[in-house]
Amino acid sequence: MEIGDFFDFIEKSPTAFHAVRTIQEELEKQGFQELFEKAGWNIAYGGKYFVKRNASSLISFMIPEKEVYGYHMVASHTDSPAFKIKPCPEIKTEDAYVKLNTEKYGGMILSTWLDRPLSVAGRVFFEREDGKIESSLVNIDRDLLVIPNLAVHMNREINQGYSYNSQVDMLPIFTDDRGSSLREVVAKELGIEKDKILSEELFVYVRQRGCTVGERGQWIMVPRLDDLQCAYAAMKGMLQAKPVNYIALSAFFDNEEVGSSTKQGADSDFLRQVTERIGESLSFSVEEKERILRKSFMISADNAHALHPNHPEKADLTNRPKLNGGIVIKYHGGQKYTTDGYSGAVLIQLCKKAGIKYQTYCNRSDIAGGSTLGNIASTHVSVPSADIGFAQLAMHSAVETAGKEDVWQGVCLFRQFWSE
Repeated sequence: MEIGDFFDFIEKSPTAFHAVRTIQEELEKQGFQELFEKAGWNIAYGGKYFVKRNASSLISFMIPEKEVYGYHMVASHTDSPAFKIKPCPEIKTEDAYVKLNTEKYGGMILSTWLDRPLSVAGRVFFEREDGKIESSLVNIDRDLLVIPNLAVHMNREINQGYSYNSQVDMLPIFTDDRGSSLREVVAKELGIEKDKILSEELFVYVRQRGCTVGERGQWIMVPRLDDLQCAYAAMKGMLQAKPVNYIALSAFFDNEEVGSSTKQGADSDFLRQVTERIGESLSFSVEEKERILRKSFMISADNAHALHPNHPEKADLTNRPKLNGGIVIKYHGGQKYTTDGYSGAVLIQLCKKAGIKYQTYCNRSDIAGGSTLGNIASTHVSVPSADIGFAQLAMHSAVETAGKEDVWQGVCLFRQFWSE
């Protein structure tokens, strides 16, 4: 497996909608069958299935050939921090430029988005000839936008620290006074009439393709590493796995970067409903469904902070993950990460069986950290859970850095987990 395959996955996934479509295409190539929440489910032992919600979250699962002992679940997320384009976005500046009105989606390092080739992708709803509403994904696959910095001559104090205003400093320029509207560009891209478009969910994304850096090419620089690196590893691990007694389930949730409290987020009923319907289709009794959950396990996979070369003081005193150091098992006294003594032991044993490296992460005790999927999803499907990730630098930058070897370590981990 080449790192270029991972870079292709990132490039095909500028938004959560596109990530789900890319995952779906890979699953279907391997014989996974799509199920629909609005239709009945006919699930068989030995079958492979997936179901989507909002076209931005997806749960895939494989049923063992014979008896089911429990679930082995992995949760990752499809969204990344970006700029979301507001309705009626065009803003004219003195007959010289047209810029787009945007807002932040998730916590971002704003300065990293400046002076880069950017473009627009997302989902569009339009009216068909028969009056029905249809949706289509769109990706304007060319360098379309830029957010220009203010010259140092006009802001002499910029290198002493600058507070970027997202409504003033971070609006991308799109065209000049002779250009088309964004809706016209999108309509042309889709081959439909502009007036047929009813609404859009569009995001600005970074155009840079992934690359390797370092003296031996041992590191990777890629947009949207958080959390498409984990999503990719989970997808590949499932495609290579052969479940024996546990249902192999992978949940790819949207909206983690904005709190998960949406109908398609980890704080929704999506995961619980899927496990309920699997149980119903396999004719489990209420008692059997609960007993199977009690014998289940979840891995929450969301990237972790690596030791920073210029700021080692920001890392914990004794838990200091490094790039290419293996799977990062994350701990937190306040349970923002779900790993405890038992689930940590399960993860370490799993890494040993898979022959992969592992390391541990904790926040400094005087620095607050962010929460992730495990503690949210486990309130709906209460099973033992551990939080892991891959070590990376510059989390929530427009382009992030991680270890090349860690991508394959993750694939091996999930393949082992789902083949137990």
